[in-house]
Amino acid sequence: MQLRHAERDGYYERKPKAAIDGARKLQPMKLEHPLLNKLGGLLGSAAIRSWMSTLDYKVAFYDRNCDPAFSGCRGQKIYIFWHEYILFPISLRGHCNLAMLLSRHRDAEMLSHAAYHLGFDFVRGSTNRGGVAAIRELLRKSRHMHLTITPDGPRGPRRRLAPGSVFLASRLGMPLVLLGLGYDRPWRIPSWDRFAIPRPCTRARCVLSPEIHVPPDLDRAGLEHYREKVERLLNRLGDEAEAWATSRSRKPMQFVVGRRYARPLSHTDYSAAPLPGPHCKHQSRSRTGTTP
Repeated sequence: MQLRHAERDGYYERKPKAAIDGARKLQPMKLEHPLLNKLGGLLGSAAIRSWMSTLDYKVAFYDRNCDPAFSGCRGQKIYIFWHEYILFPISLRGHCNLAMLLSRHRDAEMLSHAAYHLGFDFVRGSTNRGGVAAIRELLRKSRHMHLTITPDGPRGPRRRLAPGSVFLASRLGMPLVLLGLGYDRPWRIPSWDRFAIPRPCTRARCVLSPEIHVPPDLDRAGLEHYREKVERLLNRLGDEAEAWATSRSRKPMQFVVGRRYARPLSHTDYSAAPLPGPHCKHQSRSRTGTTP
């Protein structure tokens, strides 16, 4: 009752609207502010370039024509790799006509700006948020661009392949190319994917699969069948790359790679030498690819 009389008598005056608007303008920007995300993406791309440039990169190809930086690469492809190794490809294969699928979660907002500065186009969406719109945009971009997807992102489970990449390969008639990636004793962030940060001046290795063709118009059972096979193959390639990174061994068709180039370590012709390992029965160098 006393408060009511105080307000009536003018002891508690309401602030004018202009003062309230001015106070709102003086409030600090939130961390998800678009300007901060853009600035963070610019600084992040510079940091990624600087940090990742110290690594010793080598790639073992099943088919060198699957490298989007190689002049012999023909036709659009879908490149997939595990989310924890996303720094590896975005630091090396920018400006190679690649469109990356990134989630609409705010954690990926800054990453989308960094990927743009590193030379990637991108599509925002996932199975949880904006999935239909993302698929439509991927369909449009696939007419003239390669696609790249982290099939266990954005929230996992770790190294569990979601069916989206297999569905797109079946729907679009585009081959999958799998990237098994590994660093030498990387630091691991305690996140859902145990995100890998390579130690400076250490080894980074990639085992690149040949084209993997998925039959068109698969039903639900067919999608699950190929999803399981692609997941097993991607895990085997990843295990092989990680073991290679921790050792000092050499592989046939081993190339030193940098941004938009790959050169053999010697003049030896490895064109007929298959990569060892049980993970892929297909050893042909033909352009027809393989089916898992």
